[in-house]
Amino acid sequence: MLFFPWPVVCAQRNASGGGVMSDEEFDSRWVEFFSKQDIDDWELRKGVNTLIGYDLVPEPRIIVAILQACRRLNDSASAIRVLEVIKAKGGPRAAEIYPYILQEIQPTLDELGIKTPEQLGLDKY
Repeated sequence: MLFFPWPVVCAQRNASGGGVMSDEEFDSRWVEFFSKQDIDDWELRKGVNTLIGYDLVPEPRIIVAILQACRRLNDSASAIRVLEVIKAKGGPRAAEIYPYILQEIQPTLDELGIKTPEQLGLDKY
């Protein structure tokens, strides 16, 4: 039998009890984050990774903000990767969701000169 002369303390995490964020607030915060004029490569990747970690497909206006940040950073590879990940996030409903997203962001893709993975032939592998 082991005897510990000091008390054993168990860690406890208390929730902050903060309010629930509305969908509109969530979207606006991410659009604001990606619209920062001084965003750098690390912040872009960190933000995209965090956003993609949520159990959701980002709204088109968030995707537009991400693509515009990619253009400001001259990072076309990240723009293409974001589109690939958005398609993958659709899961079994990707056939419904991805075309809708592309339809909504197409004016931005055209304006920024960004091609989709399908246009680049990257969906063949």
